[in-house]
Amino acid sequence: MPALPLHEAGRYVAGAYVVLFVLVLVYVAIMAAKLSRIERELSELSELADRAPGSSGAAPGPASVGPPTPPDPVTASPAPVGQPR
Repeated sequence: MPALPLHEAGRYVAGAYVVLFVLVLVYVAIMAAKLSRIERELSELSELADRAPGSSGAAPGPASVGPPTPPDPVTASPAPVGQPR
């Protein structure tokens, strides 16, 4: 014999699904609020970076510095085995 008669168990199963649905809905709402806040802060930071003096809009990095210079073949060559460099 089951712990609960089947005609009563249906209410509990439905209740469990409702609770699960509400929990997922609350989780999605919290994530949407966080995403909205992060997007707002990111746009504020972007505006501040655009208004900063001397900002060219380009991120600093290897591409904005220029092409790399090739190594000098005389100093870059390895020393022969057994001889100090």
